[in-house]
Amino acid sequence: MKVLLINPNRMKPPIAPIGLEYVAQAAQDAGHNVRALDLCFSEDVENDLLNAVHAFQPEVIGISIRNTDDCYFTGRDFILPQVAKMVETIKSATRAAVVLGGVGFSVAPVAVLRHVGADYGIPGDGEEAFVAFLKAMEEGNDPAAVPGVLALRHGEVIGTRLEPSGEIPSHRTRGFFDNRRYFTEGGQGGFETKRGCGMNCIYCADPVAKGRKWRLLPPEAVVEELRSLLDQGVDCFHTCDSEFNLPDDHAKAVCRAIITAGLSERITWYAYCAPSPFDSELADLMRRAGCVGMDFGVDSADDDQLRRLGRHFNSEDLTRAADLCGREGFSFMFDLLIGGPGETEVTVRRTIEAVKRIGPSCMGASIGVRVYPGTQLAEMVRREGPISSNSALHGAKDSNDSFVEPIFYLSPNVGLEVFDLVEGLIAGDERFFLACRSATDRNYNYNDNSVLVQAIRAGARGAYWDILRRLRHQG
Repeated sequence: MKVLLINPNRMKPPIAPIGLEYVAQAAQDAGHNVRALDLCFSEDVENDLLNAVHAFQPEVIGISIRNTDDCYFTGRDFILPQVAKMVETIKSATRAAVVLGGVGFSVAPVAVLRHVGADYGIPGDGEEAFVAFLKAMEEGNDPAAVPGVLALRHGEVIGTRLEPSGEIPSHRTRGFFDNRRYFTEGGQGGFETKRGCGMNCIYCADPVAKGRKWRLLPPEAVVEELRSLLDQGVDCFHTCDSEFNLPDDHAKAVCRAIITAGLSERITWYAYCAPSPFDSELADLMRRAGCVGMDFGVDSADDDQLRRLGRHFNSEDLTRAADLCGREGFSFMFDLLIGGPGETEVTVRRTIEAVKRIGPSCMGASIGVRVYPGTQLAEMVRREGPISSNSALHGAKDSNDSFVEPIFYLSPNVGLEVFDLVEGLIAGDERFFLACRSATDRNYNYNDNSVLVQAIRAGARGAYWDILRRLRHQG
């Protein structure tokens, strides 16, 4: 079949659509005629859509939704209306079936499918399900009968969603999109070593979208993907895993494979990590494999607050991780998530004071917790009564029971006053960044961040927090 796959994500700095590349390769390997349309760099989205449809005459059009919004309390940039407009343009020009996929779609597939108005959706892993969908279309069968496929029929969503549980296709060459351009304008290339997460953080949407257990790629497949990107001129990377070091034995195996393959002298990379398990062996292997920095999602430095958030580590683990990073010479960031259930002025003060004392290279303070469907936080909020009258919620509170539009939880114990509290506690500390657009010199909301865009254009490479950190030191 003739298949057109579209990347609608226009956030800047740009992030390459790696999931769409995996699906494109799977469809091509199955014998289909696949073309990619990347709207990230488009200057006229409607015109480019219409030209692609008219020139190629696809029978199936796939659209990957990476994000539904920018996930920041102070941003609340809702992206789905843009995608809905693209679908409307497509349907004005063709009767081809329009199929949604991607991580953002998979968080709330029923609600997103209705909001966008596409014909079908495939939540979770797309490689095998999309190929099965294409086979059903080719043979004249109902695609909604394919396991893992959803269909929008007369305003109702039918079909079955499968829990992601199978092996991840491990052959990946990454050649459908202009990865060199993404590197030049985005400053880094992405790669994954696993999918899913076995942790129980109450707010996290990753287990909802990618599965509630780890599914590990063979280390050799990770090396193959890195080599493919190196051949395209990409030599600075960031992991796309929820947390690279969970489980830690697999992380160590990946590092050893990179070292054995001789890539560690040719690449640098960054990782999202948990503060535990993180031992001296892993730190040494990561450094030897070319890792130069990591972002620890610590959320809080108060043990009671960490427990309420469902985190598996404690405040002592933060100190141990910091000591190991300092010993190995890593740049590293602590990411804080302030305002979750049970947060108080005392826990906020305790957290800020503790991370200042521990002394990471930089710290990010994100205030307000995005509520995603399928999470423990969403269920807690629903038990509290009507969303529209819940004083702890901020954002789209009306007609948003699905939580698909940006909506955030902020502990009533701190309320909106927490913004002033945090501003006061971090005042004068140059290591802190805030998730806001008003303070451009310390903003780490990466959505349309002009400071980052200009720095990357001038040659900066690496994790965005590290680029911002280096810029601040240069200033």
